[in-house]
Amino acid sequence: MEPIIGRKGATKAANIPEQVLNLLNLGEIESVNLTEWLAVDQRVLLKKVLPAVGLSEHLDDLLFKLEVANMTNGMKAIRMIGENLHEILQKVDGETADQTFSLLADHPSDSVRCWAAFIVGSTMDVGVKELLFKIRKFAADHHFGVREIAWMAVRESLVKELETSVKLLKEWANDSDENIRRFAVESIRPRGVWCKHIGELKNEPQIALPILEQVKSDESKYVQDSVGNWLNDASKTQPEWVLSVCDEWEKVSDAKETKRIVKKAKRTIMKNR
Repeated sequence: MEPIIGRKGATKAANIPEQVLNLLNLGEIESVNLTEWLAVDQRVLLKKVLPAVGLSEHLDDLLFKLEVANMTNGMKAIRMIGENLHEILQKVDGETADQTFSLLADHPSDSVRCWAAFIVGSTMDVGVKELLFKIRKFAADHHFGVREIAWMAVRESLVKELETSVKLLKEWANDSDENIRRFAVESIRPRGVWCKHIGELKNEPQIALPILEQVKSDESKYVQDSVGNWLNDASKTQPEWVLSVCDEWEKVSDAKETKRIVKKAKRTIMKNR
């Protein structure tokens, strides 16, 4: 098992060893790269996991919905499963629902934890503060895929209460955990990846400056990349504002971390010159 656990991961789905793919589909190991993450057959995983968490009676219905939607793997399938599991748990006794959610949220499979993140994201009857509290566990997850799904799952809700979200995420941007700091930035990138753009921030990126100011010299490259990408997003609609921010940051900080962020932030601007 050790060579499997310590593997680097195939770069093409066709090259994933059969044993590895089987273990991924059964939820017994985590994916180690995007190729593996996308290759997991969510139908097989459902057949393994739902009976184990006491939801056998809902298996056929979920499998049917995936079949109708022609979804077997990837983010769309994961989102659909999470949203449907949220509906299912809404109809279950409170204590039982909490126990079931905990089993999903702590599952060895990163895909299953992604389902749980989308369960949180489907919760529409709570405010931003509580939503962030619930998603924090996934934002801090050790697995890259779960962390990405965490911000995707709550992004639309954050945008609906953008002013409140910025105030709360400013606090997250000061957290000791680099994953939490990165979430604070990535969750409201103006353009983002695999998600809808945020028109308000494309037009008025200064709204998020209180968050960005906290991480302009962040020691983590993981966070630096997110800040640089955020500003690069903004540069496509508000290049002069981005240049102004970068100039100001370079005046107040000569840190190599700031220089790295500024270089990444200005890459589209420099390309167009």
